[in-house]
Amino acid sequence: MTDVPGRRAAVLGSPIAHSLSPFLHRAAYASLGLTGWRYDAIECDEAGLAPLLAAAGPEWAGLSLTMPLKRAVLPLLDTVSDLALAVGGANTVIFRDGARHGENTDVYGIVRALAEEGVSAPSSAAILGGGATAASALAALREMGLAEAALVVRDPARAGETLRVAERLGVAVTLRSLDDPGAALGTELVISTLPPGAADGLAARVAAALPDKGALFDVVYAPWPTALARAVQDRGRAVVGGLPMLLHQAVRQVELMTGRADVPVEAMRAAGEAEIARRATA
Repeated sequence: MTDVPGRRAAVLGSPIAHSLSPFLHRAAYASLGLTGWRYDAIECDEAGLAPLLAAAGPEWAGLSLTMPLKRAVLPLLDTVSDLALAVGGANTVIFRDGARHGENTDVYGIVRALAEEGVSAPSSAAILGGGATAASALAALREMGLAEAALVVRDPARAGETLRVAERLGVAVTLRSLDDPGAALGTELVISTLPPGAADGLAARVAAALPDKGALFDVVYAPWPTALARAVQDRGRAVVGGLPMLLHQAVRQVELMTGRADVPVEAMRAAGEAEIARRATA
């Protein structure tokens, strides 16, 4: 797709001012020579989502969505990918031929982030947390060949939606509590989808339980490293942070929104790292 003057894209959420997405997408546009493209961060809650979609004109190429919009957008779309339906959330909206199409690029982001660190076929895995990112992590594990996983959550009684996602994906789940994770922390891959600070109390236990070839994927990207990541690194185990996931899901979004296959991954990575460093010293 050639440069089209006036094309627009944006990330929506509430709050949204902290988002790194504009820095990633704008770096891609600059490297690709898409001088007519713009990418904004727009404050938008669930109530504002339908009016915003309705007002989107032909200049719009796509949207990136954060929670809780990933689930709220589904009934507002004309078509939805099978993966987004299975996971129960679309983090990407593509405007094409007058229609709105929903995609999930979070799963791609997780798989690529892990592959960069040589984690492509874990023999066992545990997911900490039970929200939308945990649902995408289940789908990523399925893509990596796992048919079962442990799900370790704060309140097992509230894990119903994620368990339904696992059922749609065909992944068998063993449900555990964060207060009593049992042997779940001794899996080959631990994926923490918990917010910053929420996994600090488990840091020592996860680090001690991970096997020699074990790995941690912590979706937090700032502040970094987290207490959990630091504890695992100190034990000499592989650690993957949240920035690579955010990067690669954005790479796929740029591909979908622009139609370009030559997306500049390293330029986007550098832009994300630079902004994280700027915020850390601000």
